[in-house]
Amino acid sequence: MKNWIFLFFISLVLISCGHSTEPHQKSSKPSKALIRETLVKTNKHLVKVEDRNIKDFIERYGYEMKETGSGLFYEIYKFGNGEKAAKNRIAELNFSVRLLNGKVVYNSENEGIKEFEIGKGGVESGLEEGILLLSVGDKARFIIPSHLAFGLLGDLENIPEKSTIVYDVELLNLKDK
Repeated sequence: MKNWIFLFFISLVLISCGHSTEPHQKSSKPSKALIRETLVKTNKHLVKVEDRNIKDFIERYGYEMKETGSGLFYEIYKFGNGEKAAKNRIAELNFSVRLLNGKVVYNSENEGIKEFEIGKGGVESGLEEGILLLSVGDKARFIIPSHLAFGLLGDLENIPEKSTIVYDVELLNLKDK
């Protein structure tokens, strides 16, 4: 009788511990679909946070800005009377770039006049989009979300990763290539 009781207790212990005669399986990796879903949800959340920060910034400074379909915010606060910016022209501008916290990271006072061919790339896509809204002599402010600026990595110098940037610009001149 003692042997039966002993075997009964051993059986209970083995069953309750989940002991199995099969080898342990490795934990499964999350599926690609689960990883993708998690990344999409995270990105959507980060976009909402960035958008809220931009709108709070606009409200705090009392700017009257418009938003383009891409997410660029702009305000032309002084109108010039020169020709309209167009692709394949070289834009010359005075500028100041700052972060939403107010820190100035670049400006024409230190860097010199910015010059680039419109539509060719080489500058932030938000800046190119914004310049196309201007005429020579215009002064404007662009709030450029990270996806139109330097993205996830920043510029690896003065602009941190995933940063919204604020450009204050004056379109000085348009030249032919």
